[in-house]
Amino acid sequence: MAALPDVESPDRKLPFNERVVYAGVSLLVYMVMSQLPLYGIKSLESSDPLDSLRVVMASNRGTLTELGVIPILTSGMIMQLLAAANFIRVDYNLKEDRALFSGAQKLFAILLAAAQALVLVFTGLYGNPNDIGAVGYGLLTLQLVLSSTVIMLMDELMQKGYGLGSGINIFVAANVCQTVFWKFMSFSSVPTYRGSEYEGAIVSIFHLIGSRSNKIRALKDAFYRPDLPNAMNAIATISTFALVTYLLGYRVELSIKSSRMRSQRASYPIRLFYTSGMPLMLQSALFSNVLLVSYLFSTYFENNLLVRVLGVWSGDKLVPVDGIVYYLSAPHGLIDAIFHPVHTLVYASLTTIVCAYLSKLWTDVSGSSSRDVARQLKDQQVTIAGYRDVSVYKELNRVILPAASIGGATLAIASVLADVLGSIGTGPGILISVLVIFQYFEMFAREQMEGNLSMENMMALQ
Repeated sequence: MAALPDVESPDRKLPFNERVVYAGVSLLVYMVMSQLPLYGIKSLESSDPLDSLRVVMASNRGTLTELGVIPILTSGMIMQLLAAANFIRVDYNLKEDRALFSGAQKLFAILLAAAQALVLVFTGLYGNPNDIGAVGYGLLTLQLVLSSTVIMLMDELMQKGYGLGSGINIFVAANVCQTVFWKFMSFSSVPTYRGSEYEGAIVSIFHLIGSRSNKIRALKDAFYRPDLPNAMNAIATISTFALVTYLLGYRVELSIKSSRMRSQRASYPIRLFYTSGMPLMLQSALFSNVLLVSYLFSTYFENNLLVRVLGVWSGDKLVPVDGIVYYLSAPHGLIDAIFHPVHTLVYASLTTIVCAYLSKLWTDVSGSSSRDVARQLKDQQVTIAGYRDVSVYKELNRVILPAASIGGATLAIASVLADVLGSIGTGPGILISVLVIFQYFEMFAREQMEGNLSMENMMALQ
């Protein structure tokens, strides 16, 4: 514990404007890190096993954010599962237990970062291992571990009250928004067999129509070009944003009242997406670790039967084409989904089941289960209107349990649909970014309301 880096909790509640500054600086540091290349890379022409999951894991290939938030999410998921299964006994009411559990989770994240860094180096992601050498191994691994530790500390800084919410949420949302904006509006020129074209989907529409005499062919290329972002991808992305924003309105309003002042009533909303985007983050972290393990074994034991059952990698870019990991990877657009219906159906089913289960599990380990909410209401001397204190838990369980499971499944289905339609930024990335943006919008609105109430109280006192 003494050797682990730590962020001290603030001795007072920081003003909202100050927390915004901390969040902005942390995000700026992450964005700079995402553009700084790793020292010692020999080549980036090899295949990328995490290509489809990089956006949602806040990862950028060949940079200091190579691992993104994968070690943090994986460590948190495993430690919480061990605690929930009583393999690790933790009393969250004791400060010492909370500190030990947090330290163990942090140490495990650093060890995971080291293990994942070694996997990436030894599988040739940065060039031929023989060309990199032992010193190169050490430098690349050290850079990845230290950068993951910095990201972990920035997340801890945010969660301990210096920033706004979770650093992981901000980093993932920023990475998704950056990717979507770049794929929409990039003026970068890319050579294709049709000639030089702009990378941005929106920019390419005006460029192709204005530069070509055959307007019908230009529109067809702008909407359906297969090798670059096209207008159909942009439409699918915007449609996914709209769908998730619409589903955010689904919620159950429970009428609550004060046990001390019975005339005071309010509503307690339980949304369809009760656990926000956490199920998709955990599912992506889980799948990415399985892909890494499969890619490592396939590199060194390609002909082993068990390795081939886990995953077979083939093609110019070495993508999974068979085995378990093949069914854990999203289809590459609508055409791929139509021509490989079994793959699409199995992937959709696995994603839906895993997200529904992780969503329910997260309510139990994150302090938002029916029992936890009932205890919080009791501590605040608040109860559900029309129910006695002993019946509050049952009523909450009747609403929260389906909201968690169905919400997680709905997120998974919307994510698969977005991937099939070819949304820019991947389905999970878009959904998580929308939920995070909405969460921060609510936070800003709540702070604004509290600020206005404080101002009114001051004026009343004067």
